[in-house]
Amino acid sequence: MEWQDIGLVIGARKYGETSVILEVMTRSRGRCLGVVRGGRSRAQRAILQSGNRIKATWRARLEEQLGAFVIDPIDLRAARFLDSGPTLHGLATLVSLMRLLPERDPHENLFELAEEIIVEFCVRNSAAVKMARFELALLSALGYGLDLRACVLTGDKEDLAYVSPKSGRVVSRSAGAPWRDRLLPYPAFLQNIDEGASFEDVSGAFRLTGYFLVRDVLAPRGVTLPSSRALYIDALSRLAA
Repeated sequence: MEWQDIGLVIGARKYGETSVILEVMTRSRGRCLGVVRGGRSRAQRAILQSGNRIKATWRARLEEQLGAFVIDPIDLRAARFLDSGPTLHGLATLVSLMRLLPERDPHENLFELAEEIIVEFCVRNSAAVKMARFELALLSALGYGLDLRACVLTGDKEDLAYVSPKSGRVVSRSAGAPWRDRLLPYPAFLQNIDEGASFEDVSGAFRLTGYFLVRDVLAPRGVTLPSSRALYIDALSRLAA
């Protein structure tokens, strides 16, 4: 068995004395794992850093085996982020979220969005906007998508402003006004790709996605949101101030 694909490095852990088990988010095959022989060498370590774009060749005798990777670098950009705390926190959050996906389950839209986020980390607000959209898309990919088509109370499709934390369904501004303190925000930029976003909007989006990620995805697994996510949002707050 053998295949090749473009991928993003999202994790690596020690395996034996000289190798690592590499975790890669690939464009057409989803999250994949494999052994990289000699992956703990100095030259390989530089390639196998989270956020790097690589070409991965995977080989195994049987498809269900762990298999082995041969990795060729395409863009070793991880080193560019070392002097930016917010970017490092954002990158750590992004790769942690991608590791929630089932192995070998293709999600090309998430791959492309993750790639855009990594490229735009130098433009922090832009990256944050796409990070919030990524979390919303991740919920859908995991089978916990929110119903954001029309107001659950009136059927209206205009001026949608809130999401019910109980049902995950969207509510219009007028219909939700009496209960707005109990509802989660649904910022306009999540509805319109061309809509601008303030830090308040981005923070509200992270509050929305974080609530459902914890309730539906993480709590049943006995885990919590990565600590890097709170650090990233805090860094964005300081930048906005």
